Amino acid sequence: MTVFRPLSRSFFKPSASQVAPALLGHLLLRKTSAGYCGGPIVETEAYLWDDPACHAAPGPTPRNEVMFGAPGHAYVYFIYGVHYCVNAVCCPPGKGEALLIRAIEPLYGMEFMLQNRPSSSPAELTSGHGKLCQALGIGSELNGSDLCDADSSLFIAQNPGLKKFLSERGPTSISKRIGLTKAADLPLRFFVNSSSLSRRSKLR
Repeated sequence: MTVFRPLSRSFFKPSASQVAPALLGHLLLRKTSAGYCGGPIVETEAYLWDDPACHAAPGPTPRNEVMFGAPGHAYVYFIYGVHYCVNAVCCPPGKGEALLIRAIEPLYGMEFMLQNRPSSSPAELTSGHGKLCQALGIGSELNGSDLCDADSSLFIAQNPGLKKFLSERGPTSISKRIGLTKAADLPLRFFVNSSSLSRRSKLR
């Protein structure tokens, strides 16, 4: 049985702008009764404390309170009345920053994910923040999950093959974030070359 080792709390203490590219290639994992499902992260977006597009910009609210807590926890929210988004909280407590996990490559628990989100193509299964949340069964009940705890229902594990993974899909690319009206031109989207990306865009 594969033993997964979560990333440390200190990994998430820097700004989301630093953690977002560093997270690429590590493993987003959902623990289920059928085993683990998930895969390597291939696309992220950073949201910063002084960023008007960041949920933390207005200050603490019941919705965003997880963002102001300890780093390395999941901030899960429902958007457009359609789908969930999963984020990793960054920075020390009191400074609300997080990074949105936009896409992963499906690797573990394919049967479980396909039951949640039928797809004719593995590349389309988790190629977007809403798609991956549906496939992994991530909902509001996982808001606040400790991403640094292997006993958590949702965590982020070290990829022991990270160097090879990034060499095959690198280098890391940067672009503006997708679908925003506020601070739309900030270069805070990070991704590697993968068929599971949510969208192709002009690189910077």
